[in-house]
Amino acid sequence: MTLTLIWRSSLFYLGMIVTLLIALCLAIILLPLPFRYRYRVLIQWPHLMLWWLEKICHLTYQVQGRENIPPGAAIVLSKHQSAWETIAITKIFSTQCWVLKRELLWVPLFGWAIATLKPIAINRKHLRQSMQQITEVGRLRLAEGISIIIFPEGTRVALGEKGRYSISGALLATQTGYPIVPVAHNAGKFWPPRSFLKKPGTIQVRIGPVIETTGKSAKEVNALVEEWIEKTMLKLP
Repeated sequence: MTLTLIWRSSLFYLGMIVTLLIALCLAIILLPLPFRYRYRVLIQWPHLMLWWLEKICHLTYQVQGRENIPPGAAIVLSKHQSAWETIAITKIFSTQCWVLKRELLWVPLFGWAIATLKPIAINRKHLRQSMQQITEVGRLRLAEGISIIIFPEGTRVALGEKGRYSISGALLATQTGYPIVPVAHNAGKFWPPRSFLKKPGTIQVRIGPVIETTGKSAKEVNALVEEWIEKTMLKLP
């Protein structure tokens, strides 16, 4: 069984690298075009990876709560257990950009391609500056109709564990009035953080009701987000 997982995971990464090279070339070629055109083309790569993951590693997913997704731009706060959700969220939600650590943009191929899609790249060593950047740039992205994807725990945590929830997403929501959508999932069960192997199975994704921010402080909103996500995590298989 382990040999099969190694073979399938290796083949998955081979396909990922080859197609990423193509995506990078496209990103460079399309750079002069408006964002919406670049996005439509480049977003096909993570969609292709989801298909490849299913075909090679037999890893699929199910989503409950799609009816909770607002029609316009939103602030999506998701559990962070794996590299999987960074791929899958692109298909679950519409036009989006991501809050990420700036070091990811330095990763050959992947980071270079991501840099062309309007990410909010922050320096996590400078908390106050990062918070200001998220609120200022996030406001502009939301006004353009682009949803903001934030992993409030900041880094991937193992299944059953919980990181400290950053207040940045809640602060952005209270300052802009845009809705917050919480997301829970158990991707870490099949694609653990910093793991090479991909286990077959079905990842469960839960999208929660919009969390209202009217009349609430960022601290209160953040507590509601954390409460919903962590309680939902306990209900996942």
